[in-house]
Amino acid sequence: MDKFENYRALHVPGDPFILANVWDVGSARMLAGMGTKALATSSAALAFVQGSRDMGTISRDDALAHAEEIVAATALPVQGDFENGFGDDPDTVAETVRLAGEIGLAGICVEDICYTDNRPYPLELATERMRAGAYAAQSLGRDFFFVARADGVMNGLYGMEEALTRVQAFDKAGADGLYVPLPPSMADLARICAATKKPVNALAAGAFTAATLADFAAAGVARISLGSALARATHRVIFDAAEAMLTKGDFSPLAQSIAGDQVQDLIDRGAPSGTGRG
Repeated sequence: MDKFENYRALHVPGDPFILANVWDVGSARMLAGMGTKALATSSAALAFVQGSRDMGTISRDDALAHAEEIVAATALPVQGDFENGFGDDPDTVAETVRLAGEIGLAGICVEDICYTDNRPYPLELATERMRAGAYAAQSLGRDFFFVARADGVMNGLYGMEEALTRVQAFDKAGADGLYVPLPPSMADLARICAATKKPVNALAAGAFTAATLADFAAAGVARISLGSALARATHRVIFDAAEAMLTKGDFSPLAQSIAGDQVQDLIDRGAPSGTGRG
C-alpha cells in the first residue's frame, strides 16, 4: 500500500490512532520523529502562526500553501483542516478537494457552518456540500479520505439530535469519515459512533483531555485529533514563562525547557529520508 492507502487503513473503529495536528515544519518533524502515524494541519494553529483568527479569515490559498509545507516536511500522510471548504456552494467544496489532492494531502475535513452569519447550513445544502466533496475525493484517481464535520454542537448552534441526523445524512452522501467535535459527554460520543459504520473522529480537547486512549476506543472512535490543543499547550508555556519574566523578573520557568540537541535529534528523525542530519 502507498501512504494514502495506509492512511485509510489506520481508521479502525474501536482501535483509534492519534492524528497529530501541527503548525510548522519543525513541529511536524518533531512529532514524526516521536513516532506519530499521521499528521494534520489546524486552522486555529495556522491562525496563531499568522497572527490572525480562526473561522473564515484564512484564505484557501494560504491554507493550501501551509498544508503543502507540512506534506513536504515528513514522509507521513497529512490531513488538511480546511474549515468549511472555503465557500458556501457544493462546487467550491469539490474544487477545494481537488486542489487538496493536487498538493499531496491524504484527506481533508469540511465543516457544515456558514461563517458569514455563523449559522449551520440547512441540512439539504449541508448534505449536498458533503456529497460534492465525497464525489470529488472519489474522482482523484488515488485514495483520499474525506471527513464530514457536524460542528453545530461545539459552536452551540444545534443539539445532539440534529448532529446525529447530519452524521447519518453525511454518511449516506459518501463521506469516508464523520466528526462531531466536543459532544456533551463520552456517552454522546459513543452515540455518534453507533450512528454510523464509518470511522468517527474525536477531538482531544476541553473535557475530553481527561479521557484516555482506552476510553475513546471503548466509545468506538477510530481517530483522535488534537485540533489546536497542542499548539495552545506551547502557548501556555510561552505565556507562563513570559509572565514570570516580565512581571517578576523570574527566569526559572526556562529551566523546564527541553535540550536543544534533543529537539534537533527528533526533528532530524522526522525529516524525509535523506534530508535530516541523522
